[in-house]
Amino acid sequence: MKKGNLYIVTAALLFLAGCTHQKDADKQQVDPALVESPVSAQGSSNDIGELPVFAFEKENHEFGEIKQGDKVSYDFKFRNTGKSPLIISTVSATCGCTVPEYSKDPVNPGDEGVVKVSFDSEGKTGMTSKTVTVLANTIPNTKVLTISADIITPETGK
Repeated sequence: MKKGNLYIVTAALLFLAGCTHQKDADKQQVDPALVESPVSAQGSSNDIGELPVFAFEKENHEFGEIKQGDKVSYDFKFRNTGKSPLIISTVSATCGCTVPEYSKDPVNPGDEGVVKVSFDSEGKTGMTSKTVTVLANTIPNTKVLTISADIITPETGK
């Protein structure tokens, strides 16, 4: 794991470990260490079938033509098709023009969650593609989502 990613994961785990406020008394507690190493946290590699699984409706979204300065967003919907709660640790974007929001609570098996990606096209032109990386307690523990758009400038119409 890259040194920068290790710092992000460590900070996220410390943050999650410090969050002890529980909205509902009946919510299941899930150890944030599962995000770091879900296989070893489950006991053995034979338990991989017991892990949470992302099932995204789609992993790429094309906005088509948009005007420079437009702000657009897309909800990447997913279902946890695994057998244990899915925990998203972090979602990071490739630049400041792309802002992700995501389900903070564990997503139980069979339930749905959302990673919303907003994009500000101010100052951008032409075909543009941005990615967001989702870190969760799945195998593999990262999922890359992509948005793209053809940004038309007001002056040229292209």
